[in-house]
Amino acid sequence: MKRMGIEAIHRRPNTSKPAPEHKIYPYLLRDVEVLRPSQVWAIDISYIPMAKGFTYLVAIIDWYSCKVLSWRLSITMEATFCIEALEDALAKYGKPEIFNSDQGSQFTSIDFTDVLKREKIKISMDGKGAWRDNVFIERF
Repeated sequence: MKRMGIEAIHRRPNTSKPAPEHKIYPYLLRDVEVLRPSQVWAIDISYIPMAKGFTYLVAIIDWYSCKVLSWRLSITMEATFCIEALEDALAKYGKPEIFNSDQGSQFTSIDFTDVLKREKIKISMDGKGAWRDNVFIERF
């Protein structure tokens, strides 16, 4: 839709709003070639319009294989469902070297980043969104 210059006409929530008190980490993937599974995982939140409000979908994907490793739905934008998806992916697939996200408050929250720090995973944050369109265009 972006390439065609069209967009939906319904209301859209801002799912990538940073919290001013949260730490923003640098983007680590500039000029990095992703060559193997679990080198880089990414996370993002999308929204599903409902009759009254939205439902939020978070997904964690392996950048190399484009495989969805874990996902959760929530009726709120709190970080809890993102942490649950992260813990699930770690339990099922081990850990990545680098974990990339946008600067949304769920991903910059202390509770979320503490999971990554505990596992000694490098944290990368992209100001433009975690699902780097060009990565998926190159693959398909």
